[in-house]
Amino acid sequence: MVARVVVAAPGSGHGKTTVAAGLMAALRAAGHAVSGHKVGPDFIDPGYHALATGRPARNLDPFLQGEDTLIPLLRHGSAGADIAVIEGVMGLFDGALGTEGYASTAHVARLLDAPVLLVVDASAASRSVAATVLGFAQYDTRVRLAGVILNKLGSQRHEDEIAAALEATGVPLVGALRRNENVHAPSRHLGLVPAAERAADSRQVLPELASWVAGGVDLAEVVRIARTAPALSGPEWTPPSGHDGPRAVVAAAAGPAFTFRYTENIELLAAYGADVVEVDPLRDKELPEGCAGLYFGGGFPEVHAAELSANVPLRTAVAEAIDRGMPVSAECAGLLYLCRELDGQPMVGALDATATMTARGKLGYRSAVSLADNVLATAGQRVHGHEFHRTEVSPAAGPSAAWGWDRTVDGFAAASVHASYLHVHWAGYPALAERFATHVREFAAGG
Repeated sequence: MVARVVVAAPGSGHGKTTVAAGLMAALRAAGHAVSGHKVGPDFIDPGYHALATGRPARNLDPFLQGEDTLIPLLRHGSAGADIAVIEGVMGLFDGALGTEGYASTAHVARLLDAPVLLVVDASAASRSVAATVLGFAQYDTRVRLAGVILNKLGSQRHEDEIAAALEATGVPLVGALRRNENVHAPSRHLGLVPAAERAADSRQVLPELASWVAGGVDLAEVVRIARTAPALSGPEWTPPSGHDGPRAVVAAAAGPAFTFRYTENIELLAAYGADVVEVDPLRDKELPEGCAGLYFGGGFPEVHAAELSANVPLRTAVAEAIDRGMPVSAECAGLLYLCRELDGQPMVGALDATATMTARGKLGYRSAVSLADNVLATAGQRVHGHEFHRTEVSPAAGPSAAWGWDRTVDGFAAASVHASYLHVHWAGYPALAERFATHVREFAAGG
């Protein structure tokens, strides 16, 4: 049995990430073993969950992973925990456009049979909050709205007025939180600043965040609600076992510029015989000893372009490794790092292309098909992924495109190179991890 609760909101901006991370930290401080999970493809919020829980970040997304994989992934991610806190995405019923809420928080809550706590920003309303809650409770009765947490309250009178109005809705009030600027996380062009970029500040504020939530939320009631979730059927997701052949080293980009990657992707590489060693392209001067593969995930290289460029020794080592045919899989930030330049700053130069920041971003799910055989996918292979960036790559020449979707081609693919804006959660497509790890092991063995 996995005790579990979903933290949702009427829309973005109500403070559900702050409340969810604070709830995780408060429950942990109260002696619970807590696992944190994020609905959707978000990389940033799970970073705060990891700090709050002391456990790896996890995502749950029907589009990326498949509906049947969600319960196994929840069981895997919450193994050893006594409560799972699942943060929603956008508004409770907001999913992929044109799908009637597919991959929404409500969809995931139904698949996991999990009760929902609704976080509502009450800073600009009082009794009207009750009307909002009532509407959410009645809109889809397959979703069990088990409680409300009021956020950004101004006074006791403000709280009392809303609490009285909520009584008629039948949805219990389980938390009331006052405005607290000390627990605010800064934002920029793709959302919150990742926890890894402000790790010291984030760790410093965690005790205050936990205290703030514990002081305004009935933690015992939250635990009771989470324990009303029924037992889950189905197996736990586990990376494949049984690889007993030679192993090889994969350098995985990490540090403040490369904070976007799925935990299960790393677990799958390890299961298929790749020993993952983190490398910070801002500070490390060389690749790890015995390196036979490169995995560059997403992040904010545009914010750190000057520092990345200034680390000439590592840029040179990466370029030389790729020139020797070392397998590389690069997603979004990794794609930018492999270009000749980013916003005028010299990068690795393995791809004959330039990258620049743009005024508008690209964000959304993608149904993609691989256009050529490469180290990650075979030609014609279909996957679900997502893109999330505000940069643009202009190729001068080079390998074939990696993926195609909606009359769009994306990235670069060659025998030993895969570089694309597309993020794919390999738990939904373990063959990608197996193929990449196989190429890495073969390179380590001399081709």
